[in-house]
Amino acid sequence: MMHQASIGLGITIRLLAEGPDVSAAQVVHDVTVGDYAHLDTVLAFAKDCDVITFDHEHVPTAILEAVEAAGVAVRPGPKALVHAQDKAVMRARLTAMDAPCPAHEVVADADALRAFGERTGWPVIAKTSRGGYDGKGVWKIDSPDQADIPFEELARPTSTVDGGTISREGVQIIAEEFIDFRRELSALVVRSPSGQAVAYPISESTQRGGICVETITPAPGLTDDQALEAQHLALRIAQELEVVGLLAVELMQRRDGHVVVNELAMRPHNTGHWTIDGAHTSQFENHLRAVLDLPLGEPGLRAPHVVMTNVLGGSEDDLTGALQHCFARDRELRVHLYGKSVKPGRKVGHVTCLGRDLDQTLRRARHAAGYLMGDPDA
Repeated sequence: MMHQASIGLGITIRLLAEGPDVSAAQVVHDVTVGDYAHLDTVLAFAKDCDVITFDHEHVPTAILEAVEAAGVAVRPGPKALVHAQDKAVMRARLTAMDAPCPAHEVVADADALRAFGERTGWPVIAKTSRGGYDGKGVWKIDSPDQADIPFEELARPTSTVDGGTISREGVQIIAEEFIDFRRELSALVVRSPSGQAVAYPISESTQRGGICVETITPAPGLTDDQALEAQHLALRIAQELEVVGLLAVELMQRRDGHVVVNELAMRPHNTGHWTIDGAHTSQFENHLRAVLDLPLGEPGLRAPHVVMTNVLGGSEDDLTGALQHCFARDRELRVHLYGKSVKPGRKVGHVTCLGRDLDQTLRRARHAAGYLMGDPDA
């Protein structure tokens, strides 16, 4: 999707891919297959690039520092990106800048986690400081007798993301208070090296099993003041951390309407996929504009309501064949398939619907996604 955005801008994309068949390698013509955690591989790849950017945050900080030392621009740079890589660093920095966060503590062992739970109340949330994604590396700890679970998991030597190795070295467990939130929100902002910044409308995101399944933009029932507060918070974080490119600030909205920061991502984000069809400038194009320090594009909506629903692997294997029904039913439907093999629960695409009536727009998006997942009665 970043490559798609680059075409109209006349930008040449080179790709360091984990494997020859990953989604981006199917469309980018200049592909190097290699391990993003291997220093020499990354340095050899980077030497012919003007600027390096990312579609995930797992490239080790030391490697990015070496790329910068070799004279290649890295955007966002490692000093900013570490806040998306390491939740302990993120929490400490956000707390120092007085951003709203859950009560939290780095805990060395199960006893420390139990003590945290006794102080804040059960349940609590335990997270690995590094390497978590799509709900992995996150545990809801309901009682003291479950406090050993995250440390047993941490004892495993490595984990992988799409074929790349994530080391457990330096990984800590963070305990956080359990937030009985009303809903999750996503604040997307883009910042360029010269300091220009734009903010997208706030989205409501629905997560199941740690995976985003749907976004609604703008978030229903969010007051203008609440939306501005969330946008200003995200813009302030981007400025304070000197982010270049897209920053996604994942928020939890408490029952009283106030928000706390849950996660940060410094890359185009699943909660912003709606922008491809629903915004005047997509998150992918604005990310590339920021990385190259071009003037940023208009982030506003193309319609009163935009719904993006993810297509997760189900019983339908022929996704392209299933489009015949989806497009015949809804001529305004927008579909993006990722070129991935269908596996249960795997993100294999998304659909986007624009409309003036929210309920109708939701029904259209959910039907199309459901049909592509193999539910003919969706």
